[in-house]
Amino acid sequence: MHIQVSQLVKRYGSHVALDGASFEVPADVDCLVLLGASGSGKSTLLRVLGSLLTPDSGSIHINGTALGWTDEAMLKQRRGNGFVFQSFNLFPHLSAEENVALPLREVHDINARVALHQAHETLEKFGLAEHVKKRPAEMSGGQQQRVALARAIAPKPGLLLLDEPTSALDPVMTQEVLDLILRLAEDGQRTVLSTHEITFARKVADWVVFLDHGVVVESAPASQFFEQPGTDLARHFLESLTRYR
Repeated sequence: MHIQVSQLVKRYGSHVALDGASFEVPADVDCLVLLGASGSGKSTLLRVLGSLLTPDSGSIHINGTALGWTDEAMLKQRRGNGFVFQSFNLFPHLSAEENVALPLREVHDINARVALHQAHETLEKFGLAEHVKKRPAEMSGGQQQRVALARAIAPKPGLLLLDEPTSALDPVMTQEVLDLILRLAEDGQRTVLSTHEITFARKVADWVVFLDHGVVVESAPASQFFEQPGTDLARHFLESLTRYR
């Protein structure tokens, strides 16, 4: 995925979440990981990349095509993406398979019978065959997040955007979900991931963008960033995350 971001600015009132962020990711990158401390702007950047937020200024090109910021353009762009966030955002009154099938029908205009088959097939692939009829309250946190991943993957998105997808999970459930994300990445799913799981980031990332206070401090191949970060800020950040691991 070739991504070019130029002078991106996003404000929330007086707070500047992105302050002229710029970087370029080569076309052969399948997994881009966004790193930075809380409040660095990585979640905002991920949401702008996914056309969930409109920037105040700046531009984004993905695979040579400029993102548009009209309501119509953003809706079309969102339909080509899959999203998973910190909270599972599942409909509590629907079964796992209905949570996956509903957006296939309503957003992607897929026939109801085909959508249900596709949902069932995806949930089976994610190790949830025994849970397809269960509602969210009947599943563990890790299972719910896998349903959320299945919902994001079922339409075969061009880009999967994951914002701290394991932050609400305990260590065992976290490992379940990270194993699944790693498998998707190894299968070639193009992914943008915001995470604090630094050990996992080392395994999955092809490229790293490191942010601080809304500014891109480093943009580099993952191996280079983790082995020889180019700034003291990045070095201190990595040391702080690995000190007790």
